[in-house]
Amino acid sequence: MSGVCVYLVGAGPGDVELLTLRGARLLEQADIVVYDYLANAALVGRVKPGAEAIYVGKKGFSAHVTQDEINAIIVEKARELEKRGGGTLVRLKGGDPFVFGRGGEEALALAAAGIAFEVVPGVTSGIAAPAYAGIPVTHRGIASSVTFITGHEDPTKNASAIDWAALARLAGKGGTLCFYMGMRNLELIAERLVQNGAPASTPAALVRWGTTNAQQVLVATLNDVAPRARAEGFGAPAIILVGPVASLRERLAWFENRPLFGRTIVVTRSRSQASAFSAQLRGLGADVVEFPTIAFSEPDDFGPLDAALAQLDAYDWLVFTSVNGVDAFFARLAQVAETGRTRFADARALAGSRVAAIGPATAERLQAHGIVPDAVPAAYRGEAVFEAIREASDRCGIELAGARVLIPRAQVAREALPALLQQAGAQVDIAPAYKTVAPAADAAGELARRLKAGEIDAVTFTSSSTVRNLVAALGDGKDALRAARLFSIGPITSKSLRDAGLDVAAEATEYTIPGLVETLVGAYRYHNREQGA
Repeated sequence: MSGVCVYLVGAGPGDVELLTLRGARLLEQADIVVYDYLANAALVGRVKPGAEAIYVGKKGFSAHVTQDEINAIIVEKARELEKRGGGTLVRLKGGDPFVFGRGGEEALALAAAGIAFEVVPGVTSGIAAPAYAGIPVTHRGIASSVTFITGHEDPTKNASAIDWAALARLAGKGGTLCFYMGMRNLELIAERLVQNGAPASTPAALVRWGTTNAQQVLVATLNDVAPRARAEGFGAPAIILVGPVASLRERLAWFENRPLFGRTIVVTRSRSQASAFSAQLRGLGADVVEFPTIAFSEPDDFGPLDAALAQLDAYDWLVFTSVNGVDAFFARLAQVAETGRTRFADARALAGSRVAAIGPATAERLQAHGIVPDAVPAAYRGEAVFEAIREASDRCGIELAGARVLIPRAQVAREALPALLQQAGAQVDIAPAYKTVAPAADAAGELARRLKAGEIDAVTFTSSSTVRNLVAALGDGKDALRAARLFSIGPITSKSLRDAGLDVAAEATEYTIPGLVETLVGAYRYHNREQGA
């Protein structure tokens, strides 16, 4: 099939960060994605607009799409791509396609149909889940072997392919046994191992939803693992581990110890800005739900900005009030320079002016363009920027009265800073460099449902726009926000929340993303102590 290839991609065990680089790249390129129950649904959110996503989940012994049906779907969809002139189909499978993933059967079906395919290995749960539980599957002096076994086979059948005597000997000698898909047969697995000579006192562990924010771990022995699992309602999906290494968890547990573990936090920043914030939260143990409430586009009229760019050397001060303002300013500067209306398309264009930034993130973005700001306030709001500009002007011998100031900013923004500068006698030009818009909020209903169900612990807001747009997206479902704790980046955003009739759980002391992260961590550490967690 010319121009068509099917990629059997291992999605990893659950943590989206464990998807391989190649798997991520193929997922972003895919025209069609066929995914299953154990592939993190958040990965499907990475597909390009217009790509088709097909769910073929299989869940234990419950009703599901059969393997033959899945094979047929993959072949059929590959044929569709051929008729369209080519394309990429990703078969996204939990864990690794060739480790109890039935990827071999899918590959054989593709080969029989004459369809090109490639296999992209994934991190298998039999290694990753124990690692996240603090259990090494091999350990010098304790376990020199690890064996992967399907627990899905009925151990009572006469023609079992499992050599229980051999497995019992391995367990008795310190080897690690790792059973996949075995929770339904947990009691029989433990009985068979003991009946064949494994000591009843052999440590055993269950890792449920390993590597995810819902991870649960139970450590017991072969003698009591099944009754304890029943008593605690410990069900699938879980990995069953048997062997002395299970006892190492007491000393090596790390994943659940992170300060935001078990918390589901909504990030409302724009999609282009959310990744760094989300990565910080995930690194601290949170499960992140990205719900972008703002997007950025060109202003309705570039006229004021273009006029300012043509005479930048006439300004005493350029004031940037956001990272977005910096990006939009330099993007437009480059475009205008191509027409010959400005001499330079880079930092040289600002050589004759002083530059102010509202905070460290904006200052950092300016520095990336080769500009070190002359004024950065300690408090990141317009009033503080004015004070910083006034102090810097005094140091530099610039009279603020009569000074020309350019503020490239959002089309709609607070007027506090321009008003203060004008009161001080400055001539202020406001030049819209971009505007914020509310993206389509198709998922607002699902977010409201999760909020009402108590599945969301916190919602973060990084600007007044994120507040207004989320409230608008939820519409009549706005009250669902009361079920979660609402965290604000600063006083202006907090005021917007209160104006919307919502309570603020905590406000960042430092009005930055790191400051907001620190506030979240502090709030939940205190909350955990109060709850005795």
